[in-house]
Amino acid sequence: MSPLNDASLFLVNTLFGLYVYTLIARFLLQASRADFYNPLAQFIWRVTNPVVQPLQRWVPRWRSWDLATLAFAWVVLVLNLSLDFVLLGVAWSPSVIVLALLKLLLMFLTFYTFSILIQAVMSWFGAAGHSPAYGLLFALNEPLLRPVRRRLPLIGGLDLSPLLVIIALQVLSILVPLAPVLR
Repeated sequence: MSPLNDASLFLVNTLFGLYVYTLIARFLLQASRADFYNPLAQFIWRVTNPVVQPLQRWVPRWRSWDLATLAFAWVVLVLNLSLDFVLLGVAWSPSVIVLALLKLLLMFLTFYTFSILIQAVMSWFGAAGHSPAYGLLFALNEPLLRPVRRRLPLIGGLDLSPLLVIIALQVLSILVPLAPVLR
């Protein structure tokens, strides 16, 4: 493969990946009922709303889950993988549809892993509580961390729940079929 193909593949995957992570953030912010007056939440909303809002007319919500956002993230990944096949010179296959679903699952696990890691690092600094990003991270991650915190006591004043949840997320990402292929 030529350096131009490598660069094209990197650029395509980076741009599509960033947008899918933004869609994942939107989905999780809505599901966790995070503060949408937060500047970071407003940015995510403005970047994704022009495409997601029209889809919401046809794809219904289920409880607090915005299925239109999930459906669009999946479509973006189908397009991403299809473009990857073209750049790699591989014939398109209907398996792209399933691969996109698995990649979306892996991206959710990766998103949570990094958001918990960032929240943990921010908590080491006193100003974390005043950061708009910290408030969103807390709203996103608390549904995963709270059940572990209830069962795991503080050890020497340290909250080890983020570590345990990150380990569990990594184990799950290894168990996703075709995980090495999709990374």
